[in-house]
Amino acid sequence: MPAPTQLFFPLIRNCELSRIYGTACYCHHKHLCCSPPYIPQSRPRYTPHPAYATFYRPKESWWQYTQGRRYASTPQKFYLTPPQVNSILKANEYSFKVPEFDGKNVSSVLGFDSNQLPANAPIEDRRSAATCLQTRGMLLGVFDGHAGCACSQAVSERLFYYIAVSLLPHETLLEIENAVESGRALLPILQWHKHPNDYFSKEASKLYFNSLRTYWQELIDLNTGESADIDVKEALINAFKRLDNDISLEAQVGDPNSFLNYLVLRVAFSGATACVAHVDGVDLHVANTGDSRAMLGVQEEDGSWSAVTLSNDHNAQNEREVERLKLEHPKNEAKSVVKQDRLLGLLMPFRAFGDVKFKWSIDLQKRVIESGPDQLNDNEYTKFIPPNYYTPPYLTAEPEVTYHRLRPQDKFLVLATDGLWETMHRQDVVRIVGEYLTGMHHQQPIAVGGYKVTLGQMHGLLTERRAKMSSVFEDQNAATHLIRHAVGNNEFGAVDHERLSKMLSLPEELARMYRDDITIIVVQFNSHVVGAYQNQEQ
Repeated sequence: MPAPTQLFFPLIRNCELSRIYGTACYCHHKHLCCSPPYIPQSRPRYTPHPAYATFYRPKESWWQYTQGRRYASTPQKFYLTPPQVNSILKANEYSFKVPEFDGKNVSSVLGFDSNQLPANAPIEDRRSAATCLQTRGMLLGVFDGHAGCACSQAVSERLFYYIAVSLLPHETLLEIENAVESGRALLPILQWHKHPNDYFSKEASKLYFNSLRTYWQELIDLNTGESADIDVKEALINAFKRLDNDISLEAQVGDPNSFLNYLVLRVAFSGATACVAHVDGVDLHVANTGDSRAMLGVQEEDGSWSAVTLSNDHNAQNEREVERLKLEHPKNEAKSVVKQDRLLGLLMPFRAFGDVKFKWSIDLQKRVIESGPDQLNDNEYTKFIPPNYYTPPYLTAEPEVTYHRLRPQDKFLVLATDGLWETMHRQDVVRIVGEYLTGMHHQQPIAVGGYKVTLGQMHGLLTERRAKMSSVFEDQNAATHLIRHAVGNNEFGAVDHERLSKMLSLPEELARMYRDDITIIVVQFNSHVVGAYQNQEQ
């Protein structure tokens, strides 16, 4: 559902800098229900500059919160019932099965499951899925917003059009442009697969269309139609970069409509990472900008599951990414361009859409803010200049594209924002999804992680595992099943209903301290079709 306008980009004038930084903060803690209590350390996505420290209100841990109000000594046990838990977990789930023709599925994709669990209010994550109608293939993506949801919203509804246009042959582009010129109906480019809550901005549709049209007109002028071969990797990179450029340009130009003018500025000053997969037959391309991830689930000959990473995080943990940033700026900035594991000491992802505060010159920022609406001019965050800001741009939306040729043993792909990966190891993610999809559980020895376990506790663990085996199909959606584990797993790797209930019933101001928004798409591949592709080429 559409979020209220004022929630897209909170205003500083009400001393809400902590809201901007706070809602973009990344901290995830697994041991909410463990004893002794676990006091989390804050990991905000934005770290405020010392000059604005008075605006930034450090968050209390859940334990400190309850101790300060003397709840710990007389605990109030309020647990959600299993139906209530399921209602929360299933609220945003969506499934799509690729249609069969003559009783046969001719696509390498069987279908996908997706779901979202918010921690921010409103949720800053977005997701998209669509079938390309004028070319072969399916597009799926997850988008992680920060400093508000405006940028992730815009990217989620625009990026696939830019990718689809980039993949179209010259003749089709001409046909579409001629249809617009003559006022005829346009060829449909995408068939969207949306949950009813996946919002599209009707107010900005004309603006977005005009920018897209300018892009395909330029593609027509650049391509004379001599070459019919389209490089998918190049198309993905061009689409990402062009959309980010349009977001920046729209904010600079502004709009006579005050609502649209404020909208394009909110989009540009907030930010979003993106992880997108394009599946066409056995050709799988993953374009990633930021720190969401794509993980391939592979079933080995013995039935076990292994994870193959198809994306790289663009943050301080990626040494090549740190080196790239340093090489793009003078040597005297080597110590300031990445500071405290953040870009300029502030931003955790090193690639993102929007975030023009890390791309525009200082003069351009001041000019746009001064000529913008009062809400923007009064916003201390937009007027704030990052420290050591000498040679912008420091941030890019250019994706890193990975190619993988599908094999029969490649069973599924998991696309997820970092809210999942910071709570679960990739091998556990693939194993849980693999076991869910096959309905099989390999009985491995129970790992207790160094804890002293009594005979009664071990009996309880075995009972839980037996119950787990009998309820493998409790969830009808693989993404929901994965979120259940991500939020409810205890220290032994089993879903603990008490923990799950506590995590889902935390009030809004506390939920964000323990986890991020989680958005997941699980794409299931058709092994028979993939195998048939291989046989045809042999």
